[in-house]
This record gives sequence, C-alpha cells and structure tokens, in this order.
Amino acid sequence: MLKRLSIAAAISVTAAAPAVAHLDPTAHGSIMAGVSHPLFGVDHILAMVAVGLWASQIAAGSSKRNALWIVPAAFVGTMALGFLAAVAGLGLPFVEPAILASVVALGLLVAMAVRLPVTASAAVVAIFALFHGHAHGSELGSAGALQFGIGFVIATALLHAGGIALGLGIGRFAPWAARLAGGLAALAGLSLAFG
Repeated sequence: MLKRLSIAAAISVTAAAPAVAHLDPTAHGSIMAGVSHPLFGVDHILAMVAVGLWASQIAAGSSKRNALWIVPAAFVGTMALGFLAAVAGLGLPFVEPAILASVVALGLLVAMAVRLPVTASAAVVAIFALFHGHAHGSELGSAGALQFGIGFVIATALLHAGGIALGLGIGRFAPWAARLAGGLAALAGLSLAFG
C-alpha cells in the first residue's frame, strides 16, 4: 500500500505542471480575497475536502474521534507556517508539484480508507500543508498579508469542515461513497498533473 502511494506521489511530483489555481497576486490583500483564493482552485478544493474526508474515516467506528479536529488543525496550522515562511522570503522547492501530489496522495488515502494513528495522519497532512501555505504566501506580493492570511485560513477550515460533514454523512450509509470520492480526487489530481 505505501509502495503504491510512494510511486503515485513520485510520478505526480516529477511530471506535474504548475497548478492553475491561483489568482493575480495584485488582487490580493483583503480577507475576502483570502477567503475566495482556495475556492477558485480545483487542486485546493480537492485537497482540503480530502483532508476532511480522511479525518472522518480515521474517526469512524473507533476511539479516534479526536482525528476530526487534530488532522484538520494540523493542516491549517502548518499551512499558516508555510504562508509566514513565504511572506518572510524563505524559499521552498517543488511547491506546485507538491500541491498536485497532495491531491493525488490524499485522494488515495481516502480511496483506500487508510487508518494511520492520529499523530501520523496529522504529520502527513502537515507536510502537504506546508506547500499549500507557501504557495499562498509566495503569490501575495506586496498586498496585505494578515488580512489575506486570515481569509484563506477561514476558507481552508470551512473546506475541511465540509469534507468532515460529507464523510460523516455518507460514512453512515455508504462508506464506499467516501472511498469513491477519494479515488475521483486522486484521478482529478493526476489529470491536473498531466493535463
């Protein structure tokens, strides 16, 4: 299973074209620009909803209910750190390929209903979050970082909550539907990478 994930991630990272999810940086700087930014990129939406779906799968039928908030919080917190690093001028290699790889990998984790320990799951999403946050910060230019950052953190948390709600809702009646959604997200990530 991990070998398949590694192969899919490696293919995505090496063959990925830049993601087209990002708005003109000169238009950024307000809370509403930050809120709207993740909502205009398919790669962002797929990754954020997949985090929520995966958290709901980890929490389902176990004593790991804390995954519902720990996994998304790890993403949001590390994403904010990546954002601050980019605003401070710290470089990070392979940002766009890592974002596309995150869509594929998170989709596969959901599709295979992988149930890692909560801390390991949080670490996995945190790695991807660093790249998502860095992409937001590096595109910002001279616009207002604080307002924009608050906005995209809110939008990201809402997308995670949507994924959790979807996962909990369909998990009760059709657990296969969440796995199907994960598989479709992984395929969409591959199409973004090779399209």
